[in-house]
Amino acid sequence: MRTKLDHLVNAALVSGSAVPAFTCYDFTTALAVVGAAEEARLGVILLVAPKTACTPNGLRLIAALRGLADDASVPVSVQLDHASDLQVIVASVAAGADAVLADGSSLSYADNIALVRQVRAALDAQGASDVVIEAELGGLAGDEDKAFGTDDSTHDAGMPVAGLTNPAQVADFVERTGAQLLAVAVGNVHGKYKGEPNIRWDVLQEISARTEVPLVLHGASGIPAEELAKAPSLRVGKVNFNTELRTGILSTLQTETAAHRADGENLQGLLARWNHSAGAFAGTTLELLSA
Repeated sequence: MRTKLDHLVNAALVSGSAVPAFTCYDFTTALAVVGAAEEARLGVILLVAPKTACTPNGLRLIAALRGLADDASVPVSVQLDHASDLQVIVASVAAGADAVLADGSSLSYADNIALVRQVRAALDAQGASDVVIEAELGGLAGDEDKAFGTDDSTHDAGMPVAGLTNPAQVADFVERTGAQLLAVAVGNVHGKYKGEPNIRWDVLQEISARTEVPLVLHGASGIPAEELAKAPSLRVGKVNFNTELRTGILSTLQTETAAHRADGENLQGLLARWNHSAGAFAGTTLELLSA
């Protein structure tokens, strides 16, 4: 059943849990993720990257995910991830996205606020005032669509202090933007880490004391399970996964393709292995973040 993102995340936090969000570049992955959520009887979030939304079939994928969410037996939300182009945002919402990450994290503080407010105004003007807006404060290294980031290298564990979310800005930022969820930078990065991740739980704890809105942890792939398990206690109600899901699928396909070619070009069988890889990762992650 399609559910508003903020309702889904707030309900999870009440139970001491967080909701995993998985980037879906295709419908096969989305089917596997929702299937795992239904088996676990837990809610889930389907993410679509703006680079996907901009492709010729990107809006069709969003529409298909919307239909999948409507038909699911558990709460499902469809979110456009890391977007800053108003045209792409409006088109994605029209296609079926019910939440948007208005990402101005690379901008100045004032311009970040202005972007989020522009997105809200644009959606309100389109009669989409019920669309949930997530904003991001602080800078995450890497590229969410590439396992090794923009420079094809892994990232140092942790981040410079300058890239972390400033807890002193959080309350003002949330009030001025009206953001319903807040993504934070506390040492997490997009893509793979070099060495052990150094998540600044002290900074996250201070941030959580400054706002009532649910927090979001991006770049969770590679953070040890025992570390991620701490997140809900610090108001992290949504945790994003991309790299581990994607690399697991590709590794499975690399291993299995030759056998399925030999078996009469058995594409259906290969897709079943794709589905199993994505579903297994989603199931493990759902269990990890549930109370």
